[in-house]
Amino acid sequence: MTLLSPAPWQPFESGFDSFDQTRLFYRGWRPAQAAEGKPQALVFLHRGHEHSGRIAPLVAQFGCTGHWAFACDARGHGHSPGARGDAPSFGAMVQDFESFVRHLQATYGIAAEDMLIVANSVGAVIAATWLHDYAPRVRGVVMAAAAFDINLYVPLAKPALRLGLRLNPGLNITSYIRSGMLTHSREQALAYDADPLVTRNISARVLIDLADTAARVVADAQAIDTPILMLVADKDYVVKPGPQRLFFDRLASKLKRYQVIDNCHHAIFYEAAPQARAALQASQAFIAECFAQPLPPLAVYLAADTSSPSAAMLRAMQQDQAGTPLENAWYGLQKNLLGRLGHLSDGMAIGQAQGFDSGASLDYVYKNQAGGRMGIGKGIDRGYLDAIGWRGIRQRKAQLQQLLGELIARHPADRPLRILDVAAGGGRYVLETLKRFQSRHIEVTLRDIDAANLAQAQQLAMDLGLANHIAFQRRDAFDPASYPADEVPYDIVVVSGLYELFSDNARVLASLAGIARQLRPGGHLVYTGQPWHPQLLLIAKTLNNHLGQPWRMRPRPQAEMDALVASVGCEKLASAIGLAGIFTVSVARRVATRPEAGLPASMPAAPEPATATH
Repeated sequence: MTLLSPAPWQPFESGFDSFDQTRLFYRGWRPAQAAEGKPQALVFLHRGHEHSGRIAPLVAQFGCTGHWAFACDARGHGHSPGARGDAPSFGAMVQDFESFVRHLQATYGIAAEDMLIVANSVGAVIAATWLHDYAPRVRGVVMAAAAFDINLYVPLAKPALRLGLRLNPGLNITSYIRSGMLTHSREQALAYDADPLVTRNISARVLIDLADTAARVVADAQAIDTPILMLVADKDYVVKPGPQRLFFDRLASKLKRYQVIDNCHHAIFYEAAPQARAALQASQAFIAECFAQPLPPLAVYLAADTSSPSAAMLRAMQQDQAGTPLENAWYGLQKNLLGRLGHLSDGMAIGQAQGFDSGASLDYVYKNQAGGRMGIGKGIDRGYLDAIGWRGIRQRKAQLQQLLGELIARHPADRPLRILDVAAGGGRYVLETLKRFQSRHIEVTLRDIDAANLAQAQQLAMDLGLANHIAFQRRDAFDPASYPADEVPYDIVVVSGLYELFSDNARVLASLAGIARQLRPGGHLVYTGQPWHPQLLLIAKTLNNHLGQPWRMRPRPQAEMDALVASVGCEKLASAIGLAGIFTVSVARRVATRPEAGLPASMPAAPEPATATH
């Protein structure tokens, strides 16, 4: 009698609620005999048109028998709901994946640092965007035939699709891809053609959003330092190889591999035996290498303000060495026009007088009511307010108010709630949120270094008729003395739109250390970030800051910002990503009893304040 060996995995099916409460389907494979130590997992992302059922053979082929494996059906695919091939946006698909990983962490106790992502085609772009925008500390990512630029073949296809979407926002197209373009394997091609859950439909909106998102992620790949293996098919009729190489070359990853698979079509892992074997062997070696080495310590991010691609770009701008001669001539013309006509626009006039990064400018942008002089001024002002950065600022305000409102709503109603904003400006986002919670016992402290901003906040509080106790304090958010340890600790601390204006990590870390002293254990920190900006040169060469100097910014990648927050004992819980990924709003919970090592020597951690009795 022959005894059969037990299967290395126990497959199961389940579902999770995504960010908008849409219930998405996923498959899991539980190891029959888990590896020693903490549980580890491979998390797969299927390519466009497909579903998680297509991943099942790969789990066995990868052969990581001691690891868990998971794969979800993207919305609009497989057993997940939604019109076939459709989603609210490509960003929603990335957010779905963030929700999925958070679900796996909470449900199976697998930390992000013990996960490795395997992603194919469109799935690889989801993974790359997720790395850039959410900055998870995962072990690594295997990207196969990343669809950073899809071959559409039809001339002017993208402009035509953009026009079509204006005429029909629900426009869908049918994929031109046939199984013979995906693989040399006849068996795999027949399996693809016979699969009833494979959809050929794709939303034109998602396709264009995918293209735009891929372009920005490739442009700013320097912000990604996760270990990456890129597998590229040399006979790929679906996606172009150039952007894959460009993305790889720009990566800041210390461990990265780029391997071209010879005589290979787009579906790399579903190719004929020689090609699939080469891809699997490269992946297995990379996975073993990733799990064998520890993740870099958070301290490596503390020097990013002096030794990173973003720091090099800032130095180039400061030394007037950034931009081509043609770009500089164009920016010079725009600056000249701003000097001659800017006073006609109310918003530009405020920026020229007080700085385009000032609290007064920000409050004007929030109001979003165009004003100007001599007829033309109002039109100029409307164009100014509709700039992508200002639209992103307004979305950031909405996201911050939503997250702040959720934190207030979750706080026990029978306990007082203390909120601190360390650089409130005009205080609009906090005070407008407070208006919705007039029945709650909430104490608010608004701080700012500018007395005019505090006066503006006081007037707004009066205009809103707020009954809550509100204190206004003139303090410098970067001064250690602004955070006395003997104050009653706060439940929520907000720092918005401040750190983005300062490149120096020591100053930011000093401010965060002070915040950690005044935030109770278990309390929440709401903080904003600016991981990148598509108009850095335009802003640096045409606009002035509150000091009257050129407004030169160093975008701080999300991984760096999160590391600074983690260095003072706060663990990020969630992030909201803004328009084109320019701004983010994140929530962290204070988990340490005191700031961790890595603080500037000039600012030692203060004794932990006693927890307030409510």
